[in-house]
Amino acid sequence: MSRSAIRPYLIAKDEEGHFRLTVRETRYNSQHYPLVTSTLQDELFKTATAARAHAKEHYGAEAGQFATK
Repeated sequence: MSRSAIRPYLIAKDEEGHFRLTVRETRYNSQHYPLVTSTLQDELFKTATAARAHAKEHYGAEAGQFATK
């Protein structure tokens, strides 16, 4: 795993065509190596824009904090 910072919100399309939001939390160990905890949210979204709006409303996400897959 690289030591570069990851974006805290991942928006990915599942097998059924829905978009899912994953919230990622990064913390660092004593050697400053990133440890990432990912939590897939239960909500399903029809579009990536809807998932992004949900993250902004419920998690305080800002532009530039999203990754897509």
